[in-house]
Amino acid sequence: MTTEQLPDEHWNAFYTEHEQIWSGKPNAAFVDEVSGLTPGRALDLGCGEGADAIWLAERGWTVTAVDISTVALGRAGEHAKAAGVDDRIDWQQHELGKSFPEGEFDLVSAQFLHSKTELARDEILRRAAAAVARGGVLLIEGHLGFPPGEHNPHPEMHFPEPDEVIESLALPDGEWETLVSRAHDRAQVLRDGVPINRRDSTVKLRRR
Repeated sequence: MTTEQLPDEHWNAFYTEHEQIWSGKPNAAFVDEVSGLTPGRALDLGCGEGADAIWLAERGWTVTAVDISTVALGRAGEHAKAAGVDDRIDWQQHELGKSFPEGEFDLVSAQFLHSKTELARDEILRRAAAAVARGGVLLIEGHLGFPPGEHNPHPEMHFPEPDEVIESLALPDGEWETLVSRAHDRAQVLRDGVPINRRDSTVKLRRR
C-alpha cells in the first residue's frame, strides 16, 4: 500500500487482482466451533467473498456480513444468490475502525481480522464483544505469523497469542466464559498449489 492509498482502495485493489481470491469454502476452524451452536442472528466481520456467511445462512442463521471492500461484497452477494440464501444475508460495507453494524447477535465472528493497512483491531474486537447478546458467542480466529517465506512481511504487525486477545478485550469480570483459547496448526494450499503450514489461534467466548 502506498501512503496515498486509503484502506478501502487497498482492499478493492487486492480483490481486483484476481477473479476469486479465496477458496469459496468456510474456514475449517470456524466450522468446527460453530457447528454445534443453535442458529440465530450472526455477525460476520471481514466477510471477504462470503464463504462463512453463506455457510451460516445455509444452516438457518440470519447473517449480517461486513467488509470494507465493495468488490468483495459484490462477489459475496452473487455467490449467495447462486446458493439460494441471499434473502438471509444483509451485506454491509464498513471500515470497522470508523463504523460498525448495529444490533445484538447470537454469534459474532471475526476471522483473520488482520491488515497491512491501519486497523484498530483491539477496538474493533471490543465493539464485537459488546455486540454479543446474552448467551451468545464471540469467535475470533487469527494468524500467529505471516506465511512461510512471504516477502517483506511488515515487521510492525503484531499477531497476538490467544491470551493476549482475551486480555485486550477488557471484558467485565464474571460476564464471560472462555470456551476455547488455543494455538493450532493449519494446512493451507497457496494459489500456485504449494502446500504450507500456518500457525493460527482460536478464541471462543460465551457471554453469560
